[in-house]
Amino acid sequence: MDTFSTIRFKIKVANRFRKFSKQVAQTHTEAMEAMLNFFDWNDLSPNDNLGVKNERTNKRINAVIAILKNIEKYQTKPTAAMIQTLFEETTKLENEEESFAIETPSLITEHEELDYYRKEYFRVKENYQGLKQDLESILHKKQYVRSNFGNGYFKIEMDKETLEELKKKL
Repeated sequence: MDTFSTIRFKIKVANRFRKFSKQVAQTHTEAMEAMLNFFDWNDLSPNDNLGVKNERTNKRINAVIAILKNIEKYQTKPTAAMIQTLFEETTKLENEEESFAIETPSLITEHEELDYYRKEYFRVKENYQGLKQDLESILHKKQYVRSNFGNGYFKIEMDKETLEELKKKL
């Protein structure tokens, strides 16, 4: 059986403790033990300022929690599901590619590759020069037409065959 001890408190503090004790525990001893355990377990002192003392701060914390839950629900989880699906598809494709993969030795040497790109460069450059000449010849055939009902415009004198040839080149 436990024995009791007497502790002297001022009447105002004793009344506050009695009211608090009724809310927290069945007896004053259990209430005091719960308070002491709280401070021991959380490594706190009664003089520590935890910073959450007013309703405004609590509302802000609750708003931040609501925002984080919303982000998790509508952004993080769907994105994670999409990424998971993507990874599953890529692993399926990789497995299929591995099953069909045939090892072939590289037949193109570095010199041949360089020659190929050099030839392609000069071919594209020639095409560009040809198109540039065609455009210049078209611009020489332009004629300004003045309109009576608005702005004037340019007219190009060209037959259908020339236009079709130009389309084929492009």
